[in-house]
Amino acid sequence: MTKLRALRIGITIGLRSESESIWVNGIKQNALYLAKLFQHSPLGHSVMLVNTTTVALTDALPWDTKRFPARRFDDVKDALDVLIELGGQISDEQTRYLKARGTKLISYCCGPEYVQMIEAMIFRRVSGPVFINQQYDAIWVIPQVMETSAHFFSTLRRLPVREVPFVWDPMCLQASTRRLPFEGEYRPGGYANPRTGRRPKRLAVMEPNIDVLKFCLYPLLIAEQAFRIEGGDAIVHLHVTNADHLARHSPEFISIVKDLDIVRMGKASFVGRYDTPHFLSEHTDIVISHQWGLALNYFHFEVCWNGFAFIHNAHLCRELGYFYEGNDIETGVRQLLHAIRHHDNDWQGYRAKQRKAILRFLASNLGLISQYDELLADVCNP
Repeated sequence: MTKLRALRIGITIGLRSESESIWVNGIKQNALYLAKLFQHSPLGHSVMLVNTTTVALTDALPWDTKRFPARRFDDVKDALDVLIELGGQISDEQTRYLKARGTKLISYCCGPEYVQMIEAMIFRRVSGPVFINQQYDAIWVIPQVMETSAHFFSTLRRLPVREVPFVWDPMCLQASTRRLPFEGEYRPGGYANPRTGRRPKRLAVMEPNIDVLKFCLYPLLIAEQAFRIEGGDAIVHLHVTNADHLARHSPEFISIVKDLDIVRMGKASFVGRYDTPHFLSEHTDIVISHQWGLALNYFHFEVCWNGFAFIHNAHLCRELGYFYEGNDIETGVRQLLHAIRHHDNDWQGYRAKQRKAILRFLASNLGLISQYDELLADVCNP
């Protein structure tokens, strides 16, 4: 690795309110986890979050601002060696200012922007004019958006992209679950069926349902087929979050789900938005998930870290939970049935296995820290 010194690093965020929840989306969490990783570097980097909006920075921010200080762009623009543009975009004028003083500018791409952009175009979702910044020193792209968006980024920004490791940490999850029963961790619940000896399970589907990448329909079909096999003795209820608008206003969605047995028998509810930790703790035993082109997600780790059975098709973390390939619903059904019948036999061992598998993604992982220092060295000492 090229020799690298301690750096003054800024990571952008784009606050929309003074007390904005970190559960609104994953962007704020991403910035915090990346900041924690750089703070753990043996080189002793100085790291701060840089807000790119006009929202005031107050004590209402939902994280430890002493550990992860947040500053306005204008207050730190002369005090940075590197600015990583992650959760808020800087302007053309701000870019020129940083470049003139020698600050390195890195685009950290953690969203499927190609898909989001074409959906905005096709479905006329208003996002406003797009500023295509072509002055970056590096473009870093996390693995799950490489397939859909890497060439989109590189062509428009006129620079090759670099795939970088995904980073996560349980700190936000643990802060949210501190006062929950068992600190939000899974425990077998309910009374065992005297005929089968098994406890009936509460299923949950928690996809955002805002685009084609993470949608609830395939998980619904998995739950339906399992319900036809096991019935109400094994599946007490299915909650589908972020879906109340579909159940009320989408004729296509309504026409598909109204004839499902699990819906007809009153065993399914289509509800609004909930934060993950509380909903898992209060309403869930098993989570069913499906993604299409976004095969790593914080949600996957939050579910598995706390020991909940997780039925999913995310091939970039296939070692987690109960995996099925692609759109193979039959395998998904078999995995769900296995979890219903056997997950509680070794729920503690399962949780330990999940946490061991997630270690390679943690912000405190020494190998991961070293990889990011090498990435910084390539940018700062080309």
